[in-house]
Amino acid sequence: MPFGSAVRTSFLTLALCAIAVTAQAITWPQQIDGDEGSLTIYQPQPESLEGNRLTARAAISLELKGGGEPTFGAMWFESRLSTDKRQGTVEILEIDVTKVTWPDSKDAGEQRLMQAVQAAFPEQGLSISLERLSASLETAEISRKSLEDLNNDPPDIKFIEEKAVLLVYDGEPRFGDVDGTSYERALNTPFVVVRDKRNSYFLSDGTHWYAASDAMGPWAPTDKPPADLMKMLEEAKRSSEDSAEETPDSEPPKVVAAARPTELIVTAGKPNWIALQGGELLYVDNTETPWLRYLPTGNMYLLLSGRWYRSKSNAGPWTFVPSTELPDAFAKIPPASAIGGLRTSVAGTEEAEEAMLDAAIPQTAPVDRKRATLKVEYDGKPKFEAIPGTKVSYAVNTGAQVLLIDKRYYAADNGVWFESDNPTGPWAVAEKVPEAEIAKIPPSSPVYNLTYVHVFESTPEVVYVGYYPGYLWSFPYYGVPVYGTGWYYPPYWGSFYYPRPPTWGFHVGYNPWTGWNFGVSWTNGFFSLGIAWGGGYGAYRPWGCCGGWYGGGYRGPTFINTGDINIGNNINIGNQTNIGNRLEGSGSRLKDREPANLYQRADSRERLASREATGELRTSRTASQKLNNVYADRDGNIARRLDSGWETRNGSKWNSAKDRAGRSNLGSSSSRDLGSSNFGSSNFNRGDFNRAHNMRSRGARREMRRPRGRFR
Repeated sequence: MPFGSAVRTSFLTLALCAIAVTAQAITWPQQIDGDEGSLTIYQPQPESLEGNRLTARAAISLELKGGGEPTFGAMWFESRLSTDKRQGTVEILEIDVTKVTWPDSKDAGEQRLMQAVQAAFPEQGLSISLERLSASLETAEISRKSLEDLNNDPPDIKFIEEKAVLLVYDGEPRFGDVDGTSYERALNTPFVVVRDKRNSYFLSDGTHWYAASDAMGPWAPTDKPPADLMKMLEEAKRSSEDSAEETPDSEPPKVVAAARPTELIVTAGKPNWIALQGGELLYVDNTETPWLRYLPTGNMYLLLSGRWYRSKSNAGPWTFVPSTELPDAFAKIPPASAIGGLRTSVAGTEEAEEAMLDAAIPQTAPVDRKRATLKVEYDGKPKFEAIPGTKVSYAVNTGAQVLLIDKRYYAADNGVWFESDNPTGPWAVAEKVPEAEIAKIPPSSPVYNLTYVHVFESTPEVVYVGYYPGYLWSFPYYGVPVYGTGWYYPPYWGSFYYPRPPTWGFHVGYNPWTGWNFGVSWTNGFFSLGIAWGGGYGAYRPWGCCGGWYGGGYRGPTFINTGDINIGNNINIGNQTNIGNRLEGSGSRLKDREPANLYQRADSRERLASREATGELRTSRTASQKLNNVYADRDGNIARRLDSGWETRNGSKWNSAKDRAGRSNLGSSSSRDLGSSNFGSSNFNRGDFNRAHNMRSRGARREMRRPRGRFR
């Protein structure tokens, strides 16, 4: 089957599966039954989002128990958000209705209607999909953190025209004894690299074996590894679920070793350049890496960890290019093309804007003060290092992230802040942290990600916490998501080895549904076997807190939502974005190891407060037989969108919105037709209502496309 046909079939199947489950999706409008009658709430239109506090308005209708036609109005409210990004859901809770207007009712009965709305919410909330909320934030005021001082120097970039894997060391190779054996293992790599007494070196992915006279290679396949070593690793492989699921290739890939930040660009033979529709861009289709050429200048572009680099040739030099300065042809990449997924990394595209809005929504959780505990271990006596330009010091000889600020200790673990008078505890959940000082931590510090962890509010029993993608080392930068700060953080060496979060060397790519994905250009056997076998990276928590690697205490190596996406994957019918896995059966992407919601990790879940403790008892239900087509503007005017155009609410009835010449307003879903001209009545602003309609429609489409159970 031709490649294009195979990809279309794959994505069509996936898209149809997504559509099949839409009946399970959260739908709008929603309904709450109160003492006065039934309240219908149309999808909220956010006005501001600050932390976990949402201020929004919504069109509403109230059907009183006495019967009669529904009364339409608009309400404004403030609320607390409870998000679960893995499930793609947001609960709007603790709703405080601050204002209600009723275009239908201007008499004394308005007060009764206001009271009916307020009475409907004390113990109830609303549910909305993350996609719908994200899309609706386009015109809202949201807090955005300006990013400075990321390091965009390119790593070493190596090209190879055969199946190959990058064996990456965190600095020069260092070895430690393997207990109960005569072998030593390389501690500062996620691979199994073993040295024997004769200074011979061996490497395995669980199926293939390699031998070398030096840890840096050259590595050559061997069919005669030491028998006892084979037995040890076979036992480790059997205990590794990931290794058991693999279907290894019959031919071992070449091994390329590196001891400094490096990215390996692998092609199956000579690069196969394919012309993209429009004629200005070419792309290589037999690689796992986004590799393009812009024909008008002859420049080549690589996308690495969300960053674009440009050069005239493979030999370099490679120069960082902000996504805002890419040629216009990049923004014109067709979404349904083979490289359509790259649009998320092109500033100004709809996909990039969606990613930026997603990043504005924190992952939240209620933490039970009594149940949440923390233990921090150090390699000897706690050692702290000052962070220049701040009053903050951080602990260097531990796998945890501990800060010292004004003689007080703060530790963040899995998105929860703890505090203590002593670096070793006892630790209690912090209801407040010195955020102003923490915010000064620069990207050059290995604890920079802590600037994205927050305490939002608290009660005597519960502390409401949350984190943004920056805690997992994903940052909005020049209008697109990038991974890592680009800085190299030297590891700590003592009796233990504590690595820091890396930016380079793991073939990082972004997917709008699963977040950042990691691989090794060819196969994951090297990783999974290394994880299963004790010592080195696996024993000493190598990947750094959270950083795309789950954490809050160096919990690695666990990879975020890896999957077969590579070039990028918008998951849409006919979207040929799966450039990866084309090296004749390669399986370069690692599978999910843990939930993307850190608060739902097995070792974190017990910290969460119960729904009874937080008052999250009942929510609304779907309002059946009603369309989600009613909107409110900031002045409380109500309009609804029909196939025939817009209608406004006035005098207890719907009236067709017409322009000053008397022509019907057919509306427009086009983003190019969002002018602010007023129609007939000064109460109707076509531009505002069209924007609201476009955002709601976009969110609904994204909700339909999202593969259930595979969200970040």
